[in-house]
Amino acid sequence: MKNKIKMRGQLKTYLQWTLFMSVLFVAMSLWLFIVDIKAAWIASSFTVFYIIMAVVLFFRSKQRLLSELVTFAAEYGQVQKHLLHQMSVPYALLDDQGKIIWVNEQFGNILQKDKVYGKSITSFFPSINRNQMPDTEDAVRTDISYGERDYQIELKKVMLKDISIEQMLDVGEYDGFLVAVYLFDVTELNLYRQRNKDQQMVTGLIYMDNYEEALESVEDVRKSLLRALIDRKVSQYITDFEGLVQKLEKDKYFIVLQHKYLEKMQEDKFSILEEVKKINIGNEMPVTLSIGLGFEKSGYVRSYNYARNAIDLALGRGGDQTVVKTKDKVRYYGGKAKQVEKSTRVKARVKAQALREIMETKDKIFVMGHAMADNDSFGAAVGIFRAATELNKKTYIVINEITSSVKPMIECFYDNKEYPDDMFLKSEQAVERVDANSVVVVVDVNKPSIVECPELLRMAKTIVVLDHHRRGEEVINNAVLSYVEAYASSSCEMVAEILQYFAEGIKIRPLEADCMYAGMLVDTNNFMNKTGVRTFEAAAFLRRCGADVSRVRKRFREDMNTYKAKARAISTMELFKGSYALAVSPGSIEGNSPTIVAAQTANDLLDIFGIKASFVFTEYQSKIYISARAIDEVNVQIIMERLGGGGHQNVAGAQLENTSIDEAVDMVKRILDKMEQEGDI
Repeated sequence: MKNKIKMRGQLKTYLQWTLFMSVLFVAMSLWLFIVDIKAAWIASSFTVFYIIMAVVLFFRSKQRLLSELVTFAAEYGQVQKHLLHQMSVPYALLDDQGKIIWVNEQFGNILQKDKVYGKSITSFFPSINRNQMPDTEDAVRTDISYGERDYQIELKKVMLKDISIEQMLDVGEYDGFLVAVYLFDVTELNLYRQRNKDQQMVTGLIYMDNYEEALESVEDVRKSLLRALIDRKVSQYITDFEGLVQKLEKDKYFIVLQHKYLEKMQEDKFSILEEVKKINIGNEMPVTLSIGLGFEKSGYVRSYNYARNAIDLALGRGGDQTVVKTKDKVRYYGGKAKQVEKSTRVKARVKAQALREIMETKDKIFVMGHAMADNDSFGAAVGIFRAATELNKKTYIVINEITSSVKPMIECFYDNKEYPDDMFLKSEQAVERVDANSVVVVVDVNKPSIVECPELLRMAKTIVVLDHHRRGEEVINNAVLSYVEAYASSSCEMVAEILQYFAEGIKIRPLEADCMYAGMLVDTNNFMNKTGVRTFEAAAFLRRCGADVSRVRKRFREDMNTYKAKARAISTMELFKGSYALAVSPGSIEGNSPTIVAAQTANDLLDIFGIKASFVFTEYQSKIYISARAIDEVNVQIIMERLGGGGHQNVAGAQLENTSIDEAVDMVKRILDKMEQEGDI
């Protein structure tokens, strides 16, 4: 470190000017010796005298000038300190350890402490720690609260060598620094921002899920009373939050309310969902609502569009729930009631006709399900293959990995003269053949990230989606036809209905009927889970087409390795909270997929008395797969959604990356604990 103070800059040059003149006089005297000797000696005498005087004055004046400069700097510092002390902006200085070494009056008034010097800034503002200290000379800003006020704090690194009078003095190469702290009171600004946000408009749509079905279960004289009670409940709920409600149709409402009341609705988890279900004047079926709310501060039109998207999402997930959609997030509330099966098949007929019209305009049809295809996705794909073949269209089924569950069925198509050799393609082959005149039909999945070949979705201009899973935040948005029915037991059930309306006298071969029947058997757990009237009607249609129950059952008999693996998984079962079964399935099973064994194990655990839900964990391909099952007491779909998965109320799953089995088990336990505390279970 250099402690010696030296002249620098313009001041140093000014004081050395007399020395520069001495050099000029010496040169002039030497030149005069050539011109005139007498004049030269006179000039030399004057030059020597001038040099002596200049040197004496330079060194004497330098010390006196340095003294005056130091005095000026001190007085200047006192002026600066006084101005800073009286400055209206709260200001403080910290050392390089974050300890307070000086504060002005405003900063001291905020802290309201007598002894602040030497204390760490963290003791007053806990959110400010060493990680928030500036590493460079760029200012660091963050928001804090102290007392009842909100502040924006600015921290700026100040090097000590930068605070001297650099134009006149040089303090050397000392690298020490201070931290300047500024506090800006933003309490009123935040208050106005919050008021502005609270007063912004939230738009919403309320639909009755089963209006017609509920009215049919009531005597004619009471139908008007049921309508009036529902209208009154909805109107009263919205007006309690100072909102406006307008009935659009007999079973639809449009609502407007302020954003501040949206948070209150979220706190009580939209109690209107349960209140409407309690209306009972003799109706055998309780009325359920679907609510879609949208909020976007940039404009009312976008808020309404978000509300439309939210209500579509709520209906696609089975109804009886609220979906709140903003620009960055989608939140779900409710969804505990069992989906109500629609007795009418008008929608299936309309979708079948629309699908036929789309296929007739294209030359190639590509059908694919989700990755690691199961019997439902494979059976549905075979059904669409039959529909497209009836129109004499070139049709391909895209499937990469043939799982053990699909293998018995797909082998029946190999070397079968009734089917083309290129009926099944891998993703690479499908990408090479797809063109602008192709349609891609996606079955048994509506998440683009887990389809068999995501590239096809980006390459094809025409996409059709047929699925029975509840919609999540991630959906295939560019589909020209989307038929998603959460109440359906399986995709094979939906395709079986479509085939009945697709073409008159369509002939489904027995092998194809077997594939679709097998998909229904697996997804309904032998018709014990999520079955309705239309499920059995679809099964009867397939039986008439030649599906053989005994033949299907023989193809799906388990081998000994699978049976032992299920037994080992069941032996690891842990009973959590007396009603949740958690088990770990082997990650490597000869002759079968570990994920399928885990799903079968989860189904078997539900046969144990007192089990409300089962969760089976298995490690496969560096991921943790969770198979969740329930009968009717627990909605496993909303549990799996908190882990990034999804499914149905009774059948759901999730995939976790960079997670161990033990961590996954702990995550499920914590979610179950939290949901019970919040009343979601």
